[in-house]
Amino acid sequence: MKISKVAAATARRFFGLCQVNGQLDDDKLRDVVSKLIAAQPRDYRAILAAIQRLARLEASRREVLVESATELDWNSQQRVASGLAKDYGDKLTIEYKINPALLGGLRIRVGDDVLDGSVQGRLDRLSKAF
Repeated sequence: MKISKVAAATARRFFGLCQVNGQLDDDKLRDVVSKLIAAQPRDYRAILAAIQRLARLEASRREVLVESATELDWNSQQRVASGLAKDYGDKLTIEYKINPALLGGLRIRVGDDVLDGSVQGRLDRLSKAF
């Protein structure tokens, strides 16, 4: 579905109303969507599609994958989680995975952001430099 600029801007405004302290409030989102469906303003289906897209992007920003060469102990997992909470906020869903190909260090994927501090990543960057 092609979404007009007006519908996209309206969806961004409505989505902004659903934010509380930089976090998406699910109850407010449900309320806004139900009122939008009840009112059925012009091009409301495109607005709903744009809001759905924004909500899906926001949800993907809360999914975290932490890869390490060996299993992390409880203290290390808590240190990583608290550091990520400072940068990306609370309500993160963190999955820890073991990837021996990394050789050492961590690779953290938060939504579309990748923080690569692994030995394999450093070797790859070094080989590309030559």
